[in-house]
Amino acid sequence: MGTSEEFNGKCDSLFFNDGQRRIDFVLVYEDESRRETNKKGINEKQRKKRRAYESNLICDGLELEATRSVMDDKLVFVKIHAPWEVLCTYAEIMHIKLPLKPNDLKTRDFAFTHFNWFTRFLQVKESIIKPEQEFFTAPFEKNRMNDFYIQDRDTFFNPATRSRIVYFILSRVKYQVTDKVKKFGISKLVSSGIYKAAFPLHDCNFNHPSEDPSCPSERYLLYREWAHPRSIYKKQPLDLIRKYYGEKIGIYFAWLGYYTKMLLLAAVVGVACFLYGYLNQNNCTWSKEVCNPDIGGKIIMCPQCDRLCPFWQLNITCESSKKLCIFDSFGTLVFAVFMGIWVTLFLEFWKRRQAELEYEWDTVELQQEEQPRPEYEARCTHVVINEITQEEERVPFTTWGKCIRITLCASAVFFWILLIIASVIGIIVYRLSVFIVFSANLPKTFNATDPIQKYLTPQTATSITASIISFIIIMILSTIYEKVAVMITNFELPRTQTDYENSLTMKMFLFQFVNYYSSCFYIAFFKGKFVGYPGDPVYWLGKYRNEECDPGGCLLELTTQLIIIMGGKAIWNNIQEVLLPWVMNLIGRCRTVSGTEKTTPRWEQDYHLQPMGRLGLFYEYLEMIIQFGFVTLFVASFPLAPLLALVNNILEIRVDAWKMTTQYRRMVPEKAQDIGAWQPIMQGIAILAVVTNAMIIAFTSDMIPRLVYYWSFSVPPYGDHTDFTMEGYINNTLSYFNIADFKNKTRAGNPYSGLGNYTTCRQVLFTCLKMHFKGTVMNAFLCIIN
Repeated sequence: MGTSEEFNGKCDSLFFNDGQRRIDFVLVYEDESRRETNKKGINEKQRKKRRAYESNLICDGLELEATRSVMDDKLVFVKIHAPWEVLCTYAEIMHIKLPLKPNDLKTRDFAFTHFNWFTRFLQVKESIIKPEQEFFTAPFEKNRMNDFYIQDRDTFFNPATRSRIVYFILSRVKYQVTDKVKKFGISKLVSSGIYKAAFPLHDCNFNHPSEDPSCPSERYLLYREWAHPRSIYKKQPLDLIRKYYGEKIGIYFAWLGYYTKMLLLAAVVGVACFLYGYLNQNNCTWSKEVCNPDIGGKIIMCPQCDRLCPFWQLNITCESSKKLCIFDSFGTLVFAVFMGIWVTLFLEFWKRRQAELEYEWDTVELQQEEQPRPEYEARCTHVVINEITQEEERVPFTTWGKCIRITLCASAVFFWILLIIASVIGIIVYRLSVFIVFSANLPKTFNATDPIQKYLTPQTATSITASIISFIIIMILSTIYEKVAVMITNFELPRTQTDYENSLTMKMFLFQFVNYYSSCFYIAFFKGKFVGYPGDPVYWLGKYRNEECDPGGCLLELTTQLIIIMGGKAIWNNIQEVLLPWVMNLIGRCRTVSGTEKTTPRWEQDYHLQPMGRLGLFYEYLEMIIQFGFVTLFVASFPLAPLLALVNNILEIRVDAWKMTTQYRRMVPEKAQDIGAWQPIMQGIAILAVVTNAMIIAFTSDMIPRLVYYWSFSVPPYGDHTDFTMEGYINNTLSYFNIADFKNKTRAGNPYSGLGNYTTCRQVLFTCLKMHFKGTVMNAFLCIIN
């Protein structure tokens, strides 16, 4: 294979210099002889491996042509073409389904005719993106070639299929044999720096169609009708996405689009519930009592920490009680029930839509076609007897070796989960320590004219700072564990690519579940539940006094945590997905500008784009599933979560489309039957969501105590009012504690701090272990349910 210094001059050319053979794949390497720092021994080893690899590619029937870069003469592009015989041979090995004859069965259109005008407005015009012709298909067999619908050998295998076949070969060709151990595969050559990149070509520029009239310019069509901001209201051209990028990417965008469409209903109901709470906050009787200087201003609360924390007036929580009225209302209860129904319907409807796509995209029998991963095949050195077929087969390790690997992998995952739990404990210790500082330095009395005193209470300051620190730790640990999870899965050595991704998915989600949701579970179900009582509090690690919630509960703090994590994650992801690739590509283009006016060929333009990576789509799924968890698990505390998710997803679809069509190299098309392990993960989240929302309503929210007071304790024989009312609720939910019963360890340093001379303080009752309180009947009820 010689090195050609010129190409045919067409910047969008997808062919060898002869203009006949199509480029199916491109390899890029740096010529060692022209490097500035020439390490002779290392360079010679790399050159030897590369020559052996390319020689083996030629032996397998592939045709290669090398072309030096027009912008940087150190770079060499190796163009690869798969001839007809090679394509046929490997199509049979890979069990690729190919057309037998056109599908002559007519499909009925169930669309309502009076909605046709609206659907036409949302859909891409068929004159722009023509519908694909449907065929009956079957796995390809060379000895039955005449049965297949072969009108033109050049177009029988479409570009996506050709790239799949070539990548299959590239992944299995060896380049070195050391001590009877084969080293093979383009992935290892790229990771070791022998090749700088390996990728299939885009068919044209994204912003204008190809100069070649025979080129369909699918990248340009996808950008114009899918990725461009003006197409944000249009339906996704899923068939073209699937044809250009493969079924794996197609099914992801189909799922994301369907999830976003279903979020529309949840967002509308969530906004309605939020508005109900917002419009009725002025009618919130218990909040008025908190803010009333003659009621809340005269209620002196017990200190929330030892010695340094003073007594404080209840009405300093006035603003937080008003906000709590918005989220802790009857509308929230209705919305929690609605979301339990919504998540079930979404999963069932998606299964139906997924089955439709399996049929339309002909992936029903995909599992039977999938081949073992090359990394797995290379390690198959042990011969065992298959228990079912009773035939010999090669496996990478014995049963005992497999058990050892599983044990080591499980131990590693367990260790990292413990590390996350340790970080959560660290955040709790931070909360306990910083709350003391804020309590000692922030005002203890309420002044409605002071904006700092109006909005910044010790609880609020502690909650916001802890949530921000928690978010930072979450993102750091997430970045580290992504690499660790890949290492663990590589060590586990799954057989197929689907097995590999499913194993990685379960590890990553288990970690991310603990990483993202542990702090929310702590606030929702543990904070303020085991605090003891004034004079005899419960301590963490024998030193730190347990946190207490506001008198209205921890629901507002849970809402704050969700807003910070959801909002921060969305902003961070957009920076990673949009800004970072754009800046990297801009830097790459600036480095290659040399003042020459030579036309840059297609392969060189694509080389300067960012690589997507084989796990690129995995992280997209993970991002959306984490969001799905926030939308469903804790939605009782934040009804606007579906609205935020809806807005984010509308932008996410177009951002992902934009970066794939403009900023990233073309991915190797892959088959996929469904969304894989993400489906059972969503089902598990759905079941857990029903439980968590019910528990939030029961234990975190103050909904049940308020309903009980309204219907039972506001009227005789327990209450003094003649009609059902919420008046007096605050006074009835706070117990009395005799200040003289404080122990020296817990006594406040300056008990009254200008609040007056009092003999008792008030406390929300969370435990009934010792009754130092002068209680009420309502206190007794709270004692039972808590």
